[in-house]
Amino acid sequence: MTHSARRIGRSLAFVLPVVLVLSGTLAVASVPWAGNSAGTQMLTASSENVSVPAAKSRAPQDVLRDKLLAELQQKDPGFALTSLQREVEERPSLAKHCMSIAKALGRAAVEHYGPVRAQTYSRPVCDTSFASGVAHVR
Repeated sequence: MTHSARRIGRSLAFVLPVVLVLSGTLAVASVPWAGNSAGTQMLTASSENVSVPAAKSRAPQDVLRDKLLAELQQKDPGFALTSLQREVEERPSLAKHCMSIAKALGRAAVEHYGPVRAQTYSRPVCDTSFASGVAHVR
């Protein structure tokens, strides 16, 4: 009995890794993000010029900062701060950039409204960084 069990164990030890590797390869090759969705999956060399740099995508915090600065110009700093708070609550990955964005809003508010009026919009968003941005411009 031990001889046949040992023989089955050896066979499984050889066959099982081969089966796992092949099934994993086939699974990865058949997912939708692996290439063309037209049915045939194959790797092809690109015919595009490689030396041309691709358009750089902007970081989410930079996009958010620009959006909020535009809101500040169109509406008021209070609206922009509320939008900042909502964005940070919806996307916690932006929390580490909240203080720098709020400071930028504070500096822009001083430029647009003056230091006294900009300070009236201050609220405790991102540890009062908006107020800090207003104070540094003075």
